[in-house]
Amino acid sequence: MNRAIYFALFGYLSGSILYARVFTRLFGKEALLEESPDKNPGTFNAFKAGGFWCGLLTLAFDLLKGYLPVMLYLRGAFTQWGLALVLSAPVLGHNFSVLYKFKGGKGIAVTFGCLLGLPQVLPVGILAAGFLFFSLVLCITPHYHRTIVAYLFAALSMVLLRVARGVRYGFFISTLAVCTRLLQSKEAKEKCKVVLPWKR
Repeated sequence: MNRAIYFALFGYLSGSILYARVFTRLFGKEALLEESPDKNPGTFNAFKAGGFWCGLLTLAFDLLKGYLPVMLYLRGAFTQWGLALVLSAPVLGHNFSVLYKFKGGKGIAVTFGCLLGLPQVLPVGILAAGFLFFSLVLCITPHYHRTIVAYLFAALSMVLLRVARGVRYGFFISTLAVCTRLLQSKEAKEKCKVVLPWKR
């Protein structure tokens, strides 16, 4: 269990580095990030405020800071509870960064990075499928509501498909962290709209 704690701490500290802030500062666009409607230091706003390369670097590093702790932890002896801690730690660090007074981003890219660190593609495929389904088939707008529904759909799907316990529990913690940050967001929360395919 000590090994899991070390990697969870590494994941949390890795997650706490908000690369949207790092790269928008390097590109001289940090002020534009602060002027965004939700002030979220995430990939979307990095693209919007800093441009293509700023956004791409932010996306790459946000994925990597989730991927590395999980991938490295699974290379040695591990437990399911340990996996749950390590899988959720980068998301918790990103959403509640110790470097920014426990404020942070929403954790979507970091979640994908964590799931990509697993040897199985099913968990990340489930989350991706949730976003695609609620974006292209049963379209839920705005993005705020779509994200919450996609995460809840993925969490339920992982239970029904009997994904490994450590992955399920880690993803549940990540879902709670993402939904909490979304609820705390200062962005204007428009009414949820669902557009059925045959009504487009």
